[in-house]
Amino acid sequence: MIVLTTNKLIAVKDSTSDPAVPRTGSRRVAPWILMLLLVSMIVPSLYVLAQEPRVIQLTADHDNKFKVPGSKDPTITVKSKEVIKFKIMAHKGTEMDEKRPGCVHTFSVKELKDQGWDVCLKEGMNEFVLVAPSKPGEYKVECLAKCGKGHDDMAMKVVVQ
Repeated sequence: MIVLTTNKLIAVKDSTSDPAVPRTGSRRVAPWILMLLLVSMIVPSLYVLAQEPRVIQLTADHDNKFKVPGSKDPTITVKSKEVIKFKIMAHKGTEMDEKRPGCVHTFSVKELKDQGWDVCLKEGMNEFVLVAPSKPGEYKVECLAKCGKGHDDMAMKVVVQ
């Protein structure tokens, strides 16, 4: 764009060629729209983090079994996206897995590893917070550290509603 004022020719930079200016089509994106998009991505995460976590206690025992107090079969039921604070007492099995040094057991859901559901359990009390999956269903928790006789059967269920 060129502007002529008081007999002087002034060159004005055309913002259409500036790659630093966000654009959609032929119009400039308003900064408030970008802010709104950013807030809409952050608020759901803050909601999850603001929840008071429910505490679930269990044992990863020396007989290579997960045990949930008051339950015959090791199953826990959680809500979709629920924040859970696990308190797991881990007792050393008869073997140690050299591929996972320091882990007497693991608390792992293979299809949820990328969401933090692959925790090394050290001997003694282990506390950690996880967010339940958003997809309802049954998930198999396994010990992936070779912990001794019965290791292949060391599993429990997490039911997400």
